[in-house]
Amino acid sequence: MHDFLEKTFRLSESHTTIRTEILAGVTTFMTMSYIIFVQPAVLSTTGMDFQAVLASTCIVSAIGCFLMALLANYPIAVAPAMGHNFFFAFTVVATMHYTWQVALGAVFISGVAFLLMSFWGVREALVHAIPDSLKRGIAVGIGLLITLVGLEWSGFLAASPATLVSLGDLHHPSVWMSAMGIVITSVLLVRRSRGAILAGIVTSTALGLFFGIVRFHGIFSSPPSITPVALKLDVAGAFKLGAIPVIFIFFFLDLFDSIGSLIGIAEQGGFIRDGQLPRAREALLADAIGTSVSALAGNSTLVSYIESAAGVAEGGKTGLANIVTGLLMLLGLFLAPVAQMIGEGYKNAAGLTLYPTVAPALIVVGAFMMRNVARIDWNDPLEYIPAFVTLAFIPFTFSITDGIAFGFISYVALSVIAGKYRKLHWLMVLFTLLFLIRYAAI
Repeated sequence: MHDFLEKTFRLSESHTTIRTEILAGVTTFMTMSYIIFVQPAVLSTTGMDFQAVLASTCIVSAIGCFLMALLANYPIAVAPAMGHNFFFAFTVVATMHYTWQVALGAVFISGVAFLLMSFWGVREALVHAIPDSLKRGIAVGIGLLITLVGLEWSGFLAASPATLVSLGDLHHPSVWMSAMGIVITSVLLVRRSRGAILAGIVTSTALGLFFGIVRFHGIFSSPPSITPVALKLDVAGAFKLGAIPVIFIFFFLDLFDSIGSLIGIAEQGGFIRDGQLPRAREALLADAIGTSVSALAGNSTLVSYIESAAGVAEGGKTGLANIVTGLLMLLGLFLAPVAQMIGEGYKNAAGLTLYPTVAPALIVVGAFMMRNVARIDWNDPLEYIPAFVTLAFIPFTFSITDGIAFGFISYVALSVIAGKYRKLHWLMVLFTLLFLIRYAAI
């Protein structure tokens, strides 16, 4: 078995071990396990069957992880995208009044379009066309975004009509849970102990049980059927003239969320070589195939998950970590009560849903990703201004796509003004124009 894993995932070449990859895979799973319950909670508002979507989420996430592992050999998990699911449920279905079947059809068409772009190498070329300064700005911006999410999910931050955000209720048990998780994780990191992030999640979960915030639901359960949602997509309905913009938005969101997450995690993990991401085409192909399969299985868009940064922080370097994450996703069909205990959110007095068990992992991983700020060329305004725009807009717009868009626009504009337009890659110019058209149409 060891020889097979060594040959398949090139462990020695990547300076890692089976134990490290397993730990990384478990950490990534625990950090992203909330999606098993958040996804059906969101999509079920459209009339989709909750249990069927839960099963579908486990299955398509596992398939996405396996594809990324076997095609690209990266420890980057693939699962239904947060944000995309809200667009699916509350914009396409609730506001635009399309059926969830038509929405699935739009997801499928965008996935097929991605598949074609990946085969033709367009997405890979775009990854390589992005300047190094923007790549690092994207990584830092994603780090700030997941830190912001972590602070919100812990209860450290609360909404404020005057300043948008303010300090939350520091006396609430959710804050104590997260704070203790951060302390345990930080102490173990200082001592250079393996499993620091995982230990933080376990600590927060244990405290949650003590405070009664986390509920024990048992261990095993029977896997639900995906029949109520599988193969129910309406492709013909999605091709109707009025639904074409929906396809375009799914396409745009998936394109830049996936590329942004991929670049951010690759920068953190040291996978980028001389400004290039090895096996970028295979990595992008994995989430393109995954999105198409996801729509067939009754689910929304799949993307590379930024929570994978937690597994990378634990030393994950190969697809073996992703195999572990995928297997745990499948086990989630049978161990749903355990996954629910870790990933289940609860509503506080203000009606906000908090996830204090996984919040410490996001906050600490955000700190890891901030290291990329030192690699931005702060002596060249043409490099650091667009990088700063990118890293600022990603967390403050709560959107990887919008952050990348404004980074692109500022980089191209400054290059033209400075008379350095000849160095611009044509794909940068093309997508900058597409971004401008998109914002002009809003």
